[in-house]
Order: sequence, then structure tokens, then C-alpha cells
Amino acid sequence: MIVDTFQQNLARGKVAETAIAKWLMARGNCVLPVYEKEIGEGKGPQFFIQQGSFAAPDMLTLPNCVWVEAKNKTVFTWHRKTQRWVTGIDLKHYRDYLQVQSYSRRPVWLLFLHTCPRPAQRDLDSGSPSACPVGLFGHSMRFLQANINHEHPNWGRTGMVYWAHAILKLLEPLDEFYRIVEGADNSN
Repeated sequence: MIVDTFQQNLARGKVAETAIAKWLMARGNCVLPVYEKEIGEGKGPQFFIQQGSFAAPDMLTLPNCVWVEAKNKTVFTWHRKTQRWVTGIDLKHYRDYLQVQSYSRRPVWLLFLHTCPRPAQRDLDSGSPSACPVGLFGHSMRFLQANINHEHPNWGRTGMVYWAHAILKLLEPLDEFYRIVEGADNSN
């Protein structure tokens, strides 16, 4: 069951990763995807050093040599304590991306594709606004490290780290993102 869930999440993530790669290429970047080191082992891409390995971001972009981790999200989550929309990632992966950035001496950017304007029912029940932000959002790990909204040690297998929507850069409104990606599809 866990393997099935991993495979489903991987497939869903690959769709967004491909769309984000097309968006990056439409902006003049070259994209080098990072893949699993061994298909079917249940691990995502890895970054190796002599002492071990870390989860690797999804792709390396050129000519600026920037790592990009692409996250496919349906909706932001309403954080009741701070009364703001937040999005996040697995805490272990966050820490691994910081290590990749440190060892490679290249920046890592997290990009979040949020596609649904209707909040989850639990967020509406908790007093969230009736619509949540959509689009492609992101920022550098250096900036995100200094602007964490909160960490939650009990979510996910290793905990989660979250950032407020308001501190993320809106890189592309959702309709424009889709237009660019569809245009990239039609140019091939």
C-alpha cells in the first residue's frame, strides 16, 4: 500500500515537474532532470557525497546552474494560529536540500504549483477565506530558511516545514502558466 501511494504521488509529481520544466525552458533555461538512481527502489533522486547521500532536487537549470525542486500542490492550507495560507514540504527533504545547496555551492529554489482555488473543507470549517491563491509560487532556499512560518513535527513521516503564501514570489498566475506550458507543447 505504501509503495502504491509512493508511485501515485510520484506520477502526480512528475506531471507538475514536466510542466514546470517546460515553463523554465520557455524562459530561456536549459533543464537537466535528476532521476531515481534505481527504478522501483522507492527513493527519489539522490545527491551523493563521500559520506552518504541526500534527497536531490528535481532538476538543475542552466546557464545559471540553479537547482529546482518542483512541488505539485492542490491547495494552500489555512494555518489557524497565524491566520494565513501556507504550503510546505517534508522536513527531511527540506534539510537535505539545504545540504545539497551547501555541498554543491549552487542555489536551490522550491517551486510550488497550486492549482485549485477552492480551499479544503476543513479549512473552510476553520474560518479560512472562501478562495485560496493559485499559480506558480517559489523562492530560494536561502530566503525560505530565514522565513519559515512554522514546522510541524507530527505531519508526514519526518515532519513538515511550512511557509506563508505572502512571503512566496508569485512567479506566474495559473492561467498564464498553463498558456505558457501549452504553448511549449505546441512548439514541439
